[in-house]
Amino acid sequence: MEVLIWEGDPPALRSPVLVAAFAGWNDAASAATTALEAVAASLDSEPVAQLDPEEFYDFQVSRPTVRMSEGETREIDWPQNSIFAARGTSAERDLVLVSGIEPNTRWRTFAAAIADVAERLEVEMVVTLGALLADVPHTRPVPITGLASDPELIDRLSLSRSSYEGPTGIVGVLHDACRRRGLTSASLWAAVPHYVAAVPNPKAALALLRRLEGFTRIAIDASELEEEMDRFETQVDRAVASNPEIEELVRRLESELDEEDELDADDVPSGDVIARDFQRFLRQRADGES
Repeated sequence: MEVLIWEGDPPALRSPVLVAAFAGWNDAASAATTALEAVAASLDSEPVAQLDPEEFYDFQVSRPTVRMSEGETREIDWPQNSIFAARGTSAERDLVLVSGIEPNTRWRTFAAAIADVAERLEVEMVVTLGALLADVPHTRPVPITGLASDPELIDRLSLSRSSYEGPTGIVGVLHDACRRRGLTSASLWAAVPHYVAAVPNPKAALALLRRLEGFTRIAIDASELEEEMDRFETQVDRAVASNPEIEELVRRLESELDEEDELDADDVPSGDVIARDFQRFLRQRADGES
């Protein structure tokens, strides 16, 4: 069975960049997938291909859902991993968007299929979006860190070389597949306050989107996300003010951030800082699953 299903002939794109985000382990507070959805909504996007969910999911874990169609027919929606071509009409390049869910099985095959798409569409660079839980206050700009293994890309885009060692998600496996194929790749990570991780974080999504704009030079209309961010900040401020323990935690995080001076002038933490937060995030996830 073919795991990669093309919608038709692959489109001809201009210097495309593939951007991927996966719901689940790599997507704290849904920041990465929300950012990708905003990109797709802003640009003229068309479906290009999809990955067969039968090959990659334990449906007792990632269950399909049933919905009514036209008020009569019950249809099943399966876990989706869809690939779109997004035209950057005001820019000199296009995007390939991969929107999906972290698979339960056959990760290497899954990553290889996405690498196949990148090669078939002659993608110049693969960029993944992710979000992690960190000791950061919601009152400050969202720390965004860019990581890459390619020395030239690190210098050109002012990224960091990742020194993280430990458990990884599908994003890490995809970057390994890109390395083996000789595909240039990078990742953008948003640090999300751990005390508000239970709800979607449009502020972190918007920060990822704006950093992605700097990568691709494609302007994205994110007015709806900006409005959601304003509402989100107001709601979080009220919730924090009503909880003295959380309010004290926020003040402590702000104080530590000022004292340690971990953010530079662009509000980007060092690779060591983000690696430390990432390791803490992974330990928390492991403890929660045990």
